[in-house]
Amino acid sequence: MNTSQPLRQIRPLKSLGQNFLVNKNALRTIIEAADIKPDEVVLEIGPGTGILTLELAKKAKRVIAVEKDAKMCEILKETLKNFKNVEIIQADIRNLKLEIRNFKIIANIPYYLTSPIIRKFLEAANPPKEMILMVQKEVAQRICAKPPQMSILAVSVQFYAEAKIVDYISKKSFWPSPKVDSAIIKITPSNITRTVLANLFFRIVKAGFSHPRKQLINNLSTGLSLPRPQAQIWLQENKIQPSQRAETLTVADWVKLTESL
Repeated sequence: MNTSQPLRQIRPLKSLGQNFLVNKNALRTIIEAADIKPDEVVLEIGPGTGILTLELAKKAKRVIAVEKDAKMCEILKETLKNFKNVEIIQADIRNLKLEIRNFKIIANIPYYLTSPIIRKFLEAANPPKEMILMVQKEVAQRICAKPPQMSILAVSVQFYAEAKIVDYISKKSFWPSPKVDSAIIKITPSNITRTVLANLFFRIVKAGFSHPRKQLINNLSTGLSLPRPQAQIWLQENKIQPSQRAETLTVADWVKLTESL
């Protein structure tokens, strides 16, 4: 595909965080990470100029490309006019309801959409088999973090899935070039059946991280309105020191706390 043709026709919208992938090596890395089979359905979020969509269409049984920008949708229709297995939908993915199963998600998403998109699909009744996402490098590192560098974002993703960084992508791989480098991450929903209530789990996690520099006992007793002695016993019974900080706990630790509250 000649990327210069669509690039001449467009003006990237800062309000939508548009930075279009133009590096073929980076494109190849995403395709390899996705490992698309001929019978698979792919949901692509933010296809932009269609450089990635084109390659997905060659490999997948069906590609659903969701793009918010109306002008971009017109370019996509022209770029992909020879592919009958591509459906282009103009919509905000956050508000779109799709009845699809057994699918993969591929997306190059701006910072402000990262958390809402991940949460939307991991909490869905029919989550994707995998999510291959291109996100800011720092965000990728936060999502894939381990103790003692956990965050609410890391816990939120890892409660539902396994996450790993596939590769890093230079900011020079995009047009226009963003201020920071990106990373490709693979998120695979876990087969673990969570018996804890998600609402209670995240209420406890949110309380624990309410003041990251404070000890866990202070955050939990205040955030959950628990008497301090009760909070201390609760933590110690789960082999967690009251003086620990939230970023040192594993997802399993938070699950144990939820089950025993």
